[in-house]
Amino acid sequence: MTLLIALAAAFAVTIIWYISSKARALKVGLMCYMYWGASIMWFVDALFAYKAQGTAYFTPAHADMINDSFLGLCAVALGAVIWLCALLICDPKGVVKEVLTQKRK
Repeated sequence: MTLLIALAAAFAVTIIWYISSKARALKVGLMCYMYWGASIMWFVDALFAYKAQGTAYFTPAHADMINDSFLGLCAVALGAVIWLCALLICDPKGVVKEVLTQKRK
């Protein structure tokens, strides 16, 4: 499940990055790298788990599937938080700088 969730996030973010120039200005490519990296990591993990377990790999317990789903969703959420922090630090549109330097009335 972690692999499927990471792949879904990677494909969605990549399509958004490719279609929208506004998304490229907002550094969405950083999320692409994170989600594709997570997908590759979990793909390699799946290969090694399949090598160790054989066909039993394809019949996990329900509890394992729920845990893997939560892990995948948490990884996607963490990637979004990291992107948001990077976006606030880079501040490509100058919004944060404008708010911080604005004089109070």
